[in-house]
Amino acid sequence: MTSQGFFDACRTVVPADAAAASAATELHARLTKPRGSLGGVEDIGIRLSAMAGTCPPPVPTPVTVAVFAGDHGVVAEGVTPWPQEVTAQMVANFCAGGAAINVLARHVGAEVVVVDVGVATPIPTNSDALVRRNVAPGTRNLAVEPAMTTEEARSALDIGLDVALQSIAAGARMVVTGDMGIGNTTSAAALIAACSGRSPAEVTGRGTGIDDAMLDRKKAVIAQALSRLAPDAQPLVVLAELGGLEIAALCGFVVGAATRRVPVIVDGVIAAAASLMATAFAPEVLDYLIVGHRSSEPGSSVVLEELGLAPVLDLGMRLGEGSGAALAVPTVQAAAKILREMATFDSAGVSDKAGPSN
Repeated sequence: MTSQGFFDACRTVVPADAAAASAATELHARLTKPRGSLGGVEDIGIRLSAMAGTCPPPVPTPVTVAVFAGDHGVVAEGVTPWPQEVTAQMVANFCAGGAAINVLARHVGAEVVVVDVGVATPIPTNSDALVRRNVAPGTRNLAVEPAMTTEEARSALDIGLDVALQSIAAGARMVVTGDMGIGNTTSAAALIAACSGRSPAEVTGRGTGIDDAMLDRKKAVIAQALSRLAPDAQPLVVLAELGGLEIAALCGFVVGAATRRVPVIVDGVIAAAASLMATAFAPEVLDYLIVGHRSSEPGSSVVLEELGLAPVLDLGMRLGEGSGAALAVPTVQAAAKILREMATFDSAGVSDKAGPSN
């Protein structure tokens, strides 16, 4: 795929179908339940109808989880206690089926695709399950220089787009965002701050469990990186300055699914940052996003506010990998089944209004 593929794709994303959403809203009013009694499940079903352009919506299955992996030069600033080699080791674990996302994907019947888009150290596996699309051996240190060149960012965007289109061509009817990269919460927080105008203090969390001193260092590093950006910086420049390769690939992945009107379940703060970036490139992408869960990382809640979306789950999770999003898969599928399978008041012979009280 050429370096212009992602930007061509952005221009093909269409808004979701308002008429299908209205039809789903009307159908919900005729189903054998008090109006609004299924809460957010009804909202998801309505949005699925709008995405698909039909009511009732198809059940979004099969499901593919794409885990994009990349390293971050900002680890040199002491923003995480974990060594960089852990990224490669966890990629091997994904390929072997031993990580949390593998367990949860098996549980919900989803396929896992693992993509090396920027791992810095040798990956200890020869598994055919690994998609090797390495753009560079990690990003540069965003504290002192741009994390990526714009060409590297374009390449990663195209890779994510390509993975989405290939997954959908192979049959996926819903996709889940996954990630792996030591240091990537620093990059994600910086991107969220840049896109939202919030301060580093508002968007930066403890990631893998850092102490107060490391958290203060992390905020300072993000502020330093943000100081290089012009107020009117274009999305590609923002992405290249702040990284990372796996976040750029996730951004492309989200856009790719939206071009095919396929629902995207967004995971935690890394995927949230990528999705916020995706809406900067193509605002209509918002119509195809379902936030799987609210991460305990503060940047996650900021993105939810910016996008005006409610999470399916709120379990205090912050693992990444696609874990929280995978757990949301059955609820999203159930929302479609309610519209497809539940009886209406007329078909069931049930009165749709209560009689006078005694």
